Amino acid sequence: MSEHAFGLDPLIHAPVRLRILTILADAADADFVHLRDEIGTTDGNLSRHLAKLEEAGYVRVKKGYAGKRPRTTCSLTKKGRRAFLAYLEQLAGIVEAARAAGMEG
Repeated sequence: MSEHAFGLDPLIHAPVRLRILTILADAADADFVHLRDEIGTTDGNLSRHLAKLEEAGYVRVKKGYAGKRPRTTCSLTKKGRRAFLAYLEQLAGIVEAARAAGMEG
């Protein structure tokens, strides 16, 4: 079954984007370099995933400077937090349904 069959948000369901939202849900904001290193992806890959999340209104990306060095920080928007919490609730429902069907180890 696809994620659509379970009602999961396909934008969040992608592993890198899910990891981004997981990190941001636990922080006021996160530095681009921290996200990249924590997730273990390339700058370009992270940028593409952040752009998709920003386009959906889930993440806010701020570009600025720390001294003379460019600095990009990311934070979860209210819409993003609601979408992430809904995603987690849907996952919990899937787990519960699997348990009820006898799928427990």
